[in-house]
Amino acid sequence: MESPKHSLHDHLLLLLLLLFLLLSFSISDGNKIPSLGVHRRTIQSTDQPIKTMSESDSNSNNKDLHTFFYTQTLDHFNYRPDSYTTFQQRYIINFKYWGGANTTISSPIFVYLGAEESLDEDLDIIGFLPDNAPRFKALLVYIEHRYYGKSIPFKSREEALKNASTLGYFNSAQAIADYAAVLLHIKKKYKTHKSPVIVVGGSYGGMLASWFRLKYPHITLGALASSAPILYFDDIAPQVGYYSIVTKDFKETSESCYETVRKSWDEIDKVASRRNGLSILGKKFKTCNELKRSFDLKDYLDSIYADAAQYNEPPTYPVSKVCGGIDGPPQGSDILSKIFAGVVAYMGNKSCYDLDKFNRPTETFLGWRWQTCSEIVMPIGHGHKDTMFPTSPFNLTSFTKTCKSLFGVQPKPHWVTTYYGGRDLKLILHRFASNIIFSNGLRDPYSSGGVLKNISDSVVAVSTVNGSHCLDILPAQKSDPEWLVMQRRTEVEIIEGWLTKYYNDLAVLKIKPVLDFDQT
Repeated sequence: MESPKHSLHDHLLLLLLLLFLLLSFSISDGNKIPSLGVHRRTIQSTDQPIKTMSESDSNSNNKDLHTFFYTQTLDHFNYRPDSYTTFQQRYIINFKYWGGANTTISSPIFVYLGAEESLDEDLDIIGFLPDNAPRFKALLVYIEHRYYGKSIPFKSREEALKNASTLGYFNSAQAIADYAAVLLHIKKKYKTHKSPVIVVGGSYGGMLASWFRLKYPHITLGALASSAPILYFDDIAPQVGYYSIVTKDFKETSESCYETVRKSWDEIDKVASRRNGLSILGKKFKTCNELKRSFDLKDYLDSIYADAAQYNEPPTYPVSKVCGGIDGPPQGSDILSKIFAGVVAYMGNKSCYDLDKFNRPTETFLGWRWQTCSEIVMPIGHGHKDTMFPTSPFNLTSFTKTCKSLFGVQPKPHWVTTYYGGRDLKLILHRFASNIIFSNGLRDPYSSGGVLKNISDSVVAVSTVNGSHCLDILPAQKSDPEWLVMQRRTEVEIIEGWLTKYYNDLAVLKIKPVLDFDQT
């Protein structure tokens, strides 16, 4: 059993790491990679400290969810003795709708691939699986990404995050190999060898879903990759694409709101340059802490606008909420008063506003910082001519310098396209890939790095003009607009086609009879 002294030492190491990460992050004034994630964490979730491995194992109040742990291999790609080190990886199964797997039927398995957060964050908001499980009599499986939640190597989060040597096993290739191992274990355990697997993921998880189908076609029949910006690497997509769509969302919502935001950056710099200017800005925006740099305020506003656009979903439509605040003050109000009104409209009426709200050292922040500093290098920037934001191009040199100061390693900006592909995607994938749905909402800034056109008859793009980030895999609501209902229906019909063909192939090969779906 670990001694209290050693435990305290580990906690101090983690605290020092958090402080170093925050300091280094704030120093790099450019090269900001907007957060991925299926849902908006900053507004919907409460500010809770990072949970430890020993805390409650109850993942959800849903009695149908059953938690298991798989003894996972640390390193799938080496044969060094230390590669065989193991850790406990969490996965959760919902058996409620499952039709079983026996001599007469072989019901499908729908799998949610966890991404850059604890599974606890996703169980209640990933609606696509439970919404469609009754129709297909599907077994539902949720697998947690290594280094997040309760799936922590090296026995403690402190040890796992200690340095690049322990973080070196934290990458997408290891993660999808984990998923493969867990799924083979489940299929063996429940004797589901002929049950087809459909993987579902959103955002970074959507990238993982598409890559999993490409790398492990013998394990998964198909993939739904929601809002997966797989082309935002190696300058395949334009650097300004993300912020161009943020700008478009605001401009289409309110021309006056767009103009106010566009003019506000120079106004912030103008006020900051005055005597006691930072103090004036701090009071104007009711910052919780003393404002040391105008950049910190601008970075906070940048995050609000990007967050609102990325998750601009019905019925609340956050961009409309921000612009309603900005356009709300009486005529004659100064620019910064309007901007602050937008902050209040989006963040709520508070006694003060924490400018570090979007950069707090949550497990997602810490994990994603490593991932973007190693392989998930998305060169996102913005230019004044193309967006409502000040010019801030992505600079790989300074980005690399920051990452080396953080972790002592150099990013690999070309590795994703080397390992998974990306360039000439249509030319390459139509030759060998199949059964992937790339779904996007075109109001989502990350759709600028998504697959928006069909590649083949079975590698298809399903897009909606008014959709936002990962909206299609969130729970269906009675208030959903018709275009969203139709998007989900299209995706389900495509998946049903894959499954029908699979069962027909089994029947032809005299392996299993065809499974009839419940069409009700």
